[in-house]
Parts: sequence; structure tokens; C-alpha cells
Amino acid sequence: MALPNKYRTLIVDDEEPARIRLIQLLANYQEKVTIIGEATNGIEAVEMISFLKPDIVFLDISMPGKDGFEVIKNLSHVPYIIFCTAYDQYALQAFETNSIDYLVKPVKAERLAITMEKVRRLSGNNDYSQILYWVEEKIETRKKEVVTSFPVKVGDRVIFIKTDDISYFEANEKYVELFIRQGKKYLLDQSLSYLEGKLPGHFLRVHRAIIVNTSLIREIRRYMGSSYSITLNDVHQSRIVSGRYYSEKVKDLLNL
Repeated sequence: MALPNKYRTLIVDDEEPARIRLIQLLANYQEKVTIIGEATNGIEAVEMISFLKPDIVFLDISMPGKDGFEVIKNLSHVPYIIFCTAYDQYALQAFETNSIDYLVKPVKAERLAITMEKVRRLSGNNDYSQILYWVEEKIETRKKEVVTSFPVKVGDRVIFIKTDDISYFEANEKYVELFIRQGKKYLLDQSLSYLEGKLPGHFLRVHRAIIVNTSLIREIRRYMGSSYSITLNDVHQSRIVSGRYYSEKVKDLLNL
């Protein structure tokens, strides 16, 4: 890849606050980067990268439609990839190289400065095959380190909610609400992307703002378009409508 004087940059993340924060931080590097667009899911990312052919992509790993790894595998034009993840430095520290980097969300200005120094030193070599293999392996290992309970604040106390008692999580403005099968709800500070990396395998993101406990699903019905209506076996018989970009994941539950 020929190295340009100014890198045409695409930001890919399904969470708007994460995109806004990154755009604000990159404003400090206008002499190095030009932001040419934003994609909100993996399918859009593949289309925009193929059409716009950016030099650099800030790429979220956990997204609807296609995750970050699937995006890379579907590209004919492969730009420099800077992963934006909810996984900590210990999980990905082995993959810091001159041609690829990662940022842990929420992105910090000091860490982005290190990334931008790597951008300055880019050599033009852009072979992802071995790096991608090891990153995927490390992410899968990290996913196995799941939590069995979540601490939540109740007044001046901290109580622990067992994951088996959780019905679903829903993002609501700046917070994530945790709903338990008995009907109560609690607030969490973590993002849904972070929770995805911590939860056991029977928790599934079915909407950009919702993760459900599939072991509590009582019924799934087809809904409008490619969406599904999911009824949970909790005290409220909670009804969740899946997002259209998550329809394939729901269909996998039905073996369709």
C-alpha cells in the first residue's frame, strides 16, 4: 500500500457514543487523518470499505450483521485496521505491531496518541492472515473467562446478581439496565460490547441495544420484515423484538 500524506479514515462501530468520542479525539490529528465516513454495522462496513477504499479503518469487533473479523475476511481492498474492542490490554497486548493496533473502549486520548505514532511509522506492508488467526484465538480464549455474577449498587450496598437470574440487558442512553427474571432491574456502568465479552455463551445480542438470556426464551415468532419477536420466561413474560441486522443470529437459534 502506498503511504499517503493524509490518511483517509473510516470509523466502524455500532455504538454512536463510541463513534462520536473517536471523531472528537481524532480532531487533534487533522494533519494526519481525514474522516471520510462512518459505518454502524459490519455489512455497511464491507460496502463502504469496498466503495471508498480508505487507508485506515477504526474497526469495532462486536457488531451486528458481521463482526470485525468477518468484515476483514470479506474485503477485497484491505486497509490498515485498528481494532476498537471491549477487551483489555492483557488479552490483546501480543498483537501490537507497526501495521495493526487495538484500542480498548472507551478510547483514551493517551492511548490514541500511541496509535497515531504507529500510523506515522507505517511501513506499507499489510499482511493480516497470521495476525487475524492469533487475534481470533485470543478473543475466543478471552470469551471463556466469563463472569458468574454481576455486582450492582443498591443504595449504599453492593449486591451480586447471578447470571442465571438475568433475563436480559438493555442499553438506555448512558447506562445499561439489567433485568432479572423476578422482575427487578438494576443499572450497570459497562457497555453492551463489554458485557458480550464477559457473559456465558447462552447470552445473545439480538438487537444493538439488547442482550438476552437464551436459556429463558419461551417463544420466538416471526415479526415484521426480517425481525423476530422473542418472549422470555420471566415474571413479566418480557417481549423483545430483534434488530434486522441480528436476524441471522436468531435464525441460528431456530436452526433455520
